[in-house]
Parts: sequence; structure tokens; C-alpha cells
Amino acid sequence: MTKFIFVTGGVVSSLGKGITAASLGVLLKRRGLRVSVIKMDPYLNVDAGTMNPFQHGEVFVTEDGAETDLDLGHYERFLDLSLSSDNNITTGKIYSSVIAKERRGRYLGATVQVIPHITNEIQEHILKVADGNDVLIAEIGGTVGDIEGLPYLEAIRQVAGRVGRGNVLYCHVTLVPFIAAAGELKTKPTQHSVNELRRIGIQPDIIVCRSQFPLEGDIKDKIALFCNVRKEAVVEALDAPSIYRIPLTLHDQGVDMLVLRQLGIPATQEPDLMDWREFDHRCANPETEVEIAMVGKYVSHKDAYLSVVEALRHAAAAGGAKLVLRHVEAEDVERDGVGSLSGVQGILVPGGFGSRGIEGKIAAVGYARTRKIPFFGLCLGMQVAVVEFARNVCGIAAAHSSEIDPGTPNPVIHLLEEQRTISDLGGTMRLGGYTCELVQGSRSHEAYKKSVIRERHRHRYEFNNEYRERLARAGLVTAGVCQGRDLVEIVELEGHPWFVGVQFHPEFTSRPVRPHPLFRDFVAAAMKVTGKGALQD
Repeated sequence: MTKFIFVTGGVVSSLGKGITAASLGVLLKRRGLRVSVIKMDPYLNVDAGTMNPFQHGEVFVTEDGAETDLDLGHYERFLDLSLSSDNNITTGKIYSSVIAKERRGRYLGATVQVIPHITNEIQEHILKVADGNDVLIAEIGGTVGDIEGLPYLEAIRQVAGRVGRGNVLYCHVTLVPFIAAAGELKTKPTQHSVNELRRIGIQPDIIVCRSQFPLEGDIKDKIALFCNVRKEAVVEALDAPSIYRIPLTLHDQGVDMLVLRQLGIPATQEPDLMDWREFDHRCANPETEVEIAMVGKYVSHKDAYLSVVEALRHAAAAGGAKLVLRHVEAEDVERDGVGSLSGVQGILVPGGFGSRGIEGKIAAVGYARTRKIPFFGLCLGMQVAVVEFARNVCGIAAAHSSEIDPGTPNPVIHLLEEQRTISDLGGTMRLGGYTCELVQGSRSHEAYKKSVIRERHRHRYEFNNEYRERLARAGLVTAGVCQGRDLVEIVELEGHPWFVGVQFHPEFTSRPVRPHPLFRDFVAAAMKVTGKGALQD
């Protein structure tokens, strides 16, 4: 029978519920258990696709094309799983399903209410994802006490009644703040948070305490006493130099054994964490450093390009280097020029939507192209690389799209005909996994070491094939095409140390112990740029 771990949070947001859930998943999976995860978000949006990156951060895309919360990215990276739309539910998705059932008469005329109909729908979704797994870890977004989160808390309370309390573990992540004026760690916020959870009917089994300083024995005793848990179930979660350290610190505190005992799961083997420890050691003991400029539209929000940053970290660690990431706002490049890129060893231009900052990204591409600085373009980054080359090498005065320059006919990056006809409704996007055929002898083929790959997409505009041969004659060649559709997926610049643009999002499939091949080779090429600043004027 499947066992359930429900992760909740209290006091404040951003305490690391997602990292805690992912870390528990790593430890249990490395013990040979079949583990799945689910994120439950209390917002009314059906998915994260239309949410502002400045508020919500990155939109993570699954293989089946779901636009989800960024925590699914943590889950995939930590557990090395490929998740789906079922692994992220929102209040909008739940209510849409319930209302659709009501319209079809599925409730036989009953008055549809939050309890039992909404809570039952949540439970059914949880049980669906749990099917076929030994353990399901479910994280509830927000904090205990949020009004929008109450149906989820009630639903997970009821799950224990359906599957048996011995098959359920409640893990509560909370804050133990340090009050400088008093010189003390304070447990009262944790006590209040747990009391609110218990008032709802949930007694936590494990309390993970985020803190800047170690919890002394008397602090743990106090939390255990007032929160009605065993002392060994009060877990210390100090600020760590890397999120990838967390599974190791939890294991060192015996949290995985605590979970196994609580859920009645035999400890048949120790978790195999050798590669994880090696990765952590490389992160903590770099032999050198590599400085990459990321020229984006949302760089002021630390989570807007989360998967890109993590993929760069994976690649840097694989090369024994510390990543020094220079966040460059594309609009600053438009206004002030390319001086902010001076001295970097590599330039990465990530994805984005809309016309804001496009010219700054194009200028960054031109800087990388002419100075022979390793360049990597992702999605929109690939598109602006094509536009820059078309303009400045081929003399084609073609914009990125008619949306940006309505007066430009036949742009090099355009909408497909089937997208153009419904553009008034917002158009359509290519979402999720697509298969790509690589050109033999290309840098991409050399990186992947295979001829057919599969990568995830999230974009609307495409390379205009009418320009393919003309750009190729000038040196910007097609290195990969979408299988069966002849859509350009990868472009590479001949005669450049490393210049690759991809229409897809390779960052979504990078893993700590298995960095993405293109990120790995991009960072490796950047590390070869000696004497930072040598390529300046």
C-alpha cells in the first residue's frame, strides 16, 4: 500500500517546503523505494502559464506540456524523474473539475460544497498520483492559516481516515527566528503555527525548523514538549551554502530512518548517496571559477530563471568550477550599451515573451558573436541570435516578429500559418516534449553523442525557413530540426569558439549529478576563455 508524506509550512512563506519535500524524496528513492511527488497550489489560476514571472518566478514545463509551479523543477532535478500535469494541482484546476461534473449531473442534484465535494476532488487526485508508488510526497503551498489553503489541509486530514493514520506522515516546516536584541532563538512562532495545524485536526509527526543558528538541546526540548512530538522529530534546517546539501544534512540527522519507522517501511538498504556527496564536494571545493553573463528580462527576480541558473551550476560543478553569475538586465543594455558584459567568459540569453528588452538581447548576441565569446541562446535567446545575424551579417532588415515591428514584411522569426489565423485569441504555443534530429558533425551532435534527442518547448514563434539557406551560406547553420515538421530547433555559428542557439528549454532536464550536455559544453567552452577581460577593447 502507498504511504503518504504531507509537507506543510507555517509562520512565513519561502521556508523551503519544496526543497524539504524533494530532499525526502531523494533519500527514500535512493533506498530503493518508488517515489512520486505532487505540489498543491491554493491559487485560483488553472495553471502557472499566465502568471507574472516577477511575482511567481519561473514557469516549469513538464514533458506532457503542463505549465506548472517551479517546485516541480526541484522535484525533477532532485529525484531525477519526469513528471506530468498530474503532479501539480491548483484550486483553479480542482474547481474547474468539480463545476464541470456538476454541469454534467454527476452529483445527482446535491448541493455542491467545499466539503465534501472540493475536498473529495483533492483526495481523488492525490490517490490517482499515488497509485503504483511506494511513497507519495505532497506539498501544500502557502502557510497554515491561509484561508485559501484550508480545503487542502482538510483534504489531507481526511486522507489519514481513508488509508489509515499509520500510512500517513505529516511534516511541518516552520521558522525559529533569532531575535538579536534578546540574543535568543524564539520557539513561539513554531508553537503558534503547530497549534493552528492541530486546531484543524492535524498533528505533525516531524517538525523541520528553519533557523540561522543551531538549535540547542533545550530549544528542541521546548518545541517537542509544546508541539507534542518526540525530540528526535524536531529537525534542524540551517541555512545551507547549496540546496543540494539539504538531503545530506537530513540524512545525517536520521530523518529518513525516522520517516521509515513512522510509516512502517522496512529499512532494507542504506541510501546510495555517493554521487550526490561527490557533487556536493565539487560545489563546496571548486578548483576555479567561471563568470557567465545572463542577459534577461526578469533578472531582478531571483526565481524567474531558476532552472537556467541551476543548470549552469550543474555544469560548472561538473567542470570543477564555481559559477559566478552576472545578472544583466536587457533594457540596461539597450540604454547603456554592452559595457555591462565586459570581461565575462560566456554569455547566455534565456527565454521570455513580448518586445521589452529585445534590442538589448540582440546587442548582447552581437557582442558575443564579434568578440568570440561563448554564447548560448535559449528559446527567445535563439530567436534574437537569428535576428542579430540576419541584420548585421546578411543585411536583412527583418524584425523578430510582426508584433514587434508591424511594418516589417516576412520576418526571420514569425508565426506559423496555423498560429497566425487565431492570433486574436492569443495564438498557440508549442508546449512539452518534441523530438529533434541533429546534424552529424555539429557541436550539438558532439555534445549529445546521439542523432535524435527529445527536449521541452514553451514558445509561439518559429524560425522562418525561407531564410535558412541564406543564413547558412553566411555561416549560421541549422544543426537540428523538429522530427516530422522541418522546424529549426538548433542553430550554430561556424568559425566561432562556441555559439549555439536552441528553440527548446534544455534547462528543464538538467540534473545535479547529470548536467545537460549543452550546458556542460557551453560552460566548458567559457572556462577556456583565459584572462577575463582579454576580449575587451
